[in-house]
Amino acid sequence: MLYELALRWVHIVGAAVLFGTGAGIAFFMLVAHQTRDAKLIAHVAGTVVLADTLFTATAVVVQPITGWLLARALGWDLTESWILLSLGLYVLTGLFWLPVVWIQIQLRNIAQDCVAQNTPLTSRYFRLFRIWFACGFPAFFAVAAILWLMLARPELW
Repeated sequence: MLYELALRWVHIVGAAVLFGTGAGIAFFMLVAHQTRDAKLIAHVAGTVVLADTLFTATAVVVQPITGWLLARALGWDLTESWILLSLGLYVLTGLFWLPVVWIQIQLRNIAQDCVAQNTPLTSRYFRLFRIWFACGFPAFFAVAAILWLMLARPELW
């Protein structure tokens, strides 16, 4: 019972970290971007890259492990429809998150270079930011759907 409770707690905290860190990162990057201030963007993007490394990446690893352990402990079949859909959405999220991490590093580096050279943000920065912004929507909604699936555990087919 304590083992199951601990697994649920870690899994829920991991889900909250994925959702909350993702939303927080998006908010802070967007607000920094709107200033067009390369120095501020470089600082915020540096913090965002660190947060993604420390929090998001850790949760990304922990979630499937605790999910598998929970399913095993609770006797859930991994072929249940809500679990399969959750796993598919998890992979989809990862397909958007990995490029986003790379883009965040690029945005940080471009902003740092602009500060060092005392130049305005480049067209490459703005192009990458648009891609970063667009990638955030499917990932955000996929994680929101996974949270709903975890709570409702509907029989879908």
